[in-house]
Amino acid sequence: MKLLFTQDALVNAGAERSHLEILSRFSEEVDVGFVYFYPKHDLREAYERAGFRLFFLDIPESYHFGLAVRRLIKLIRHEKPDLLVSSLWRADIITRIASWITGVPLVGTLVNDSYAPIAWTDKKGLKYKIVYWLDWLTSGIPVHWIANARALADSHVKTLGIDKDKISVVYRGRPVIARTAGTKQSFQKIEFTDGTASAADGSEVNSDSPNSSLAVTKPEETASPPRRIAVTGDVIAKETSSRLPDEAGADEGSAAISRIEQEKSNETASPDSVGIAVTNPIRNFISYGRLLERKGFQDAIQAFASVIKKYPDCTLTIFGEGSYRKNLEALIQELGLYNSVFLPGKIPNPMDILISNGKQHPTSDIGHPTSFHCFLFPSWYEGFSGALVEAMMAGIPIIASDIPMNLEAVEDQKTTLIFPVQDADFLAKQMTWAIENPESMQALGIQARKVAEERFDIEKIAKQYEDLLQKIVLSQRSALREGGGIS
Repeated sequence: MKLLFTQDALVNAGAERSHLEILSRFSEEVDVGFVYFYPKHDLREAYERAGFRLFFLDIPESYHFGLAVRRLIKLIRHEKPDLLVSSLWRADIITRIASWITGVPLVGTLVNDSYAPIAWTDKKGLKYKIVYWLDWLTSGIPVHWIANARALADSHVKTLGIDKDKISVVYRGRPVIARTAGTKQSFQKIEFTDGTASAADGSEVNSDSPNSSLAVTKPEETASPPRRIAVTGDVIAKETSSRLPDEAGADEGSAAISRIEQEKSNETASPDSVGIAVTNPIRNFISYGRLLERKGFQDAIQAFASVIKKYPDCTLTIFGEGSYRKNLEALIQELGLYNSVFLPGKIPNPMDILISNGKQHPTSDIGHPTSFHCFLFPSWYEGFSGALVEAMMAGIPIIASDIPMNLEAVEDQKTTLIFPVQDADFLAKQMTWAIENPESMQALGIQARKVAEERFDIEKIAKQYEDLLQKIVLSQRSALREGGGIS
């Protein structure tokens, strides 16, 4: 089975990291080619190390749909994949058009609840009407869809009119057992049928030349809490040999496929626990993600402002970067929380801190001891959060918003404490209850870990994904035979 995946760029975000985790676990019988369009390369080295044949189509950082479609069509005709799989809005639109023109079947993915009412509160004007119109107009092209959550499937049936029988749900997964995996990359010569494009040895190519080279990477190997190849001209892809500027992003992506062996010993911890020990107090709260308004970190900060009045020795640390940083910094200053709320930026591997058994983490200099006792997930809307699954896998106690996607993963008072989305007052009550009931919170964390291992083990998820794609390919081949397209 030969697959060609398309994605906007290789930024270090949820969908991009999930693809890295899943596709790197496909069986050797699957030939995976991965296409990205726009020049953001954070995870490039991690994708190369995973052994994918990587194609960069070198589209300027704006839409340029016509140029992208032409280059993708050229690549498809050269690669002759059995199936296309697209993810994220720009790649979706480009790939749908290319699929329609080339006749290669396409599987679409639903990874964000982009049309939820809360997501559209600040999206007004002609631009967003065009975005929706293009999405709706081309949504009939994919032969099947893969959604990260049932709530996402239901939402897109309603907003785009997708046939619910064409949607399968495969959740995001995360590793259960730490291991180290490494692959070795080499470069492959590809000759086009039209005689263009020659060998690539890893050096940067001149994309203006009509005979620019194509480089493709190739693998060689309790009490109850409150409820409530740059294709330019005649060439297909470009590879550069120099290390890209965002080394932190590459390192974080590498952590997604090269997991750290973690010491799990803690004298007072339950044998089943990978989270905090039962005897540890809950004082230091942690959250992480892109610093965007929709992540709800401002709600966490406002809730913390109430909690610290009763428990002044508490801290809140939010890891990540993003466009909403200045707003969060201003809120911290306004509430006088600069000695107890921290925004230290990115960390290479959030799981490393989450599974530290409440012990001080040795590699993060953020101005206070980095032993974290409770994970906050206050997001306003999501696809299906990898961060939430990571916290479940770690066994750390969790307090999460009640958005539908979260409730497909966690259950109030059984694996997690839940609060109504955007309700900072109720979140403060849950945080206070957590502080006052550490043993109960520990029990929730242990149960969340058990559920995560059963439902979201990345090995199981990757197998589900591969099996589904194989089934779709076989179905398409059968349909062609019945229609007389294959002799």
